[in-house]
Amino acid sequence: MRRLAILLALAGVATAQPLVLTSPADYQVFQRQTRDRGTIRVSGHVAVDRDWVEARIAGGAWSPLTVDPVTHRFQASLPAASGGFFAVEARVLQSGKAVAEITVPHVGIGEVFLIAGQSNATNYGEQRQQTRSKMVVTFSGGDWRIADDPQPGVQDNSTKGSFIPAFGDALYDRLHVPIAVACVGHGSTSIRQWLPKGERYHTQPTMTRFAVAAGPDAWESTGQLFDGLMWRIAQFPDHGFRALLWHQGESDAHQKPDHQISAGEYRALTERLIQASRRQAGWNFPWFAAQASYHTPDDPAAPEVRAAQADLWKSGIALEGPDTDQLTGDNRQNNGKGVHFSAKGLQAHGRLWAEKVAAYVSSQF
Repeated sequence: MRRLAILLALAGVATAQPLVLTSPADYQVFQRQTRDRGTIRVSGHVAVDRDWVEARIAGGAWSPLTVDPVTHRFQASLPAASGGFFAVEARVLQSGKAVAEITVPHVGIGEVFLIAGQSNATNYGEQRQQTRSKMVVTFSGGDWRIADDPQPGVQDNSTKGSFIPAFGDALYDRLHVPIAVACVGHGSTSIRQWLPKGERYHTQPTMTRFAVAAGPDAWESTGQLFDGLMWRIAQFPDHGFRALLWHQGESDAHQKPDHQISAGEYRALTERLIQASRRQAGWNFPWFAAQASYHTPDDPAAPEVRAAQADLWKSGIALEGPDTDQLTGDNRQNNGKGVHFSAKGLQAHGRLWAEKVAAYVSSQF
């Protein structure tokens, strides 16, 4: 039998494990439902004879898990206090003895956020950042880990720095629970490119990816970015995240005439995106929108785009995000000449987001 197992392993064939947990993953954070409480989703399957399967938060009481007699899969929710990181244990018992055991060492109940938009929402900052608290984690769509840059799961190939470690640290300092993020942004993108597949508009974006011609003076979105966003949202079922943080606008501000949309169209298309994402998700999740239109020291803001972003807040479509156009001078890359953030700017950007988000989260309890 041992020789067969070795041969199968060499051939790339996985041998059955007696107990497998598909949730929680190491460093996974679950969205808390109240200030003090939340639940941990425990799921997996068992491949050995058993009297029962049970799980617990380390140091607590064991809870029995119901196993489907046909598929041998189980799923349950363990109530837990907000906080972390703590270990979650599962085991299989036969005749009162554990015959298979698993421990997931780092699991939390805290605050979970999606992050989307263009390059300043991904990994285009001048220097990679690290989380000081180590209580900030990031989800790639497949794996969880400490949220040191570069952030995984983005829809571009960016690999530099982000505001996320600073945001998470500042928010942890205020809320005292683990902070989780899942980033799905893409650099250089217009609001037009984030619309669902087939959504039309009249002016081609400056970057031509994710847009196709649909007739004279007509373009439409391929839906690729929207689908990537919705796939990540679907990975957090049952209101499994607090809010989406949106940083976008630079690629719709002060473009060449044949690529420029009006402030009114920018406002309308952003609302279409927000409402479409909520419909498909099946719940009215909060959406924060930053003020973002900065290009260079000679083009520090686009008042018409900023007014459109502010109108989203005033009309109740989105919540007020930070004013990132205020981060000028040495907060920007290349000694203040670039559109992306320096190391100093990434830290400031993260703190601005944390200030807005912390106030909102505190208001929910």
